[in-house]
Amino acid sequence: MKLVNTIFICISIVVLTACTSQQQLPKQTYRQFTHHKTYSYQNDTLTVIIDNSLMSPIRVNAISNNSQLQDFVRLMDTITIPQQKDTILHFYLPAKQNPILGLYTNLGDVHLPVNPSPLAYPFLKGKTYTIIQGYTGRYSHTSAYSQYAIDFNLSIGDTVCSADDGYVVGVIKDYKYGGDTEAWRNNDKSNFITIYHPHSGLFTQYVHLKYQGAFMKVGDIVSKGQAIGLSGMTGFTDVAHLHFNVLQPKAGESLVSVPAIFEDGTHGNNLTKGAKVKH
Repeated sequence: MKLVNTIFICISIVVLTACTSQQQLPKQTYRQFTHHKTYSYQNDTLTVIIDNSLMSPIRVNAISNNSQLQDFVRLMDTITIPQQKDTILHFYLPAKQNPILGLYTNLGDVHLPVNPSPLAYPFLKGKTYTIIQGYTGRYSHTSAYSQYAIDFNLSIGDTVCSADDGYVVGVIKDYKYGGDTEAWRNNDKSNFITIYHPHSGLFTQYVHLKYQGAFMKVGDIVSKGQAIGLSGMTGFTDVAHLHFNVLQPKAGESLVSVPAIFEDGTHGNNLTKGAKVKH
């Protein structure tokens, strides 16, 4: 009887572990920032109103499935709005009969110069961590958006720090789980913080933070080395870690990953899997 009970308990633990390690993809979709963008059509005139309260420039594009609006979509091209500025655009579009548009936003101004500066490691001084995936890592650093990202093996609850001075322009903090299935890969739902560094023209991103693990909110000013959140295991991953990425605006795209250089002179391409990094 005791043997049967023991076997039952062990099986139960295995089943529960398997269930909790592969959470279903959450149905909610959170946005890292929000801003007001609307359009109206009256008297043959399309009026587009765009507000930007972020401490970063933004780019707004229009899309439409209406063949009559393709000339307008090309005409509008990319509208760049400086930080904390609003704009109203008027377009003469005769007889379009209440056009249906989509307006989508990307961070950054592709026309501003980029001047990379040495970065602090994105964790507390005195700490040492191991690289679990470096540049062009086959597991998840395979796209233009992630190819120069670096994964440090921070544990859940370890402190994440800003790599440079800047402004918080994106925060997601309400996802609870992660997973490594194709569903998670194709719909990565991570908690993260995005910081804009106006002196360099670059953005840094700190990904896989724990649920409610962000210390910051959009609009906050941050200093290099300041604690900004807690590491976690949300989104597409099979292990707790910090995914650190340096990003640059690119025409025709949102942001693209670019190489990093750190204050101690280390170039990101030298931070390969298994390397130990001390701050």
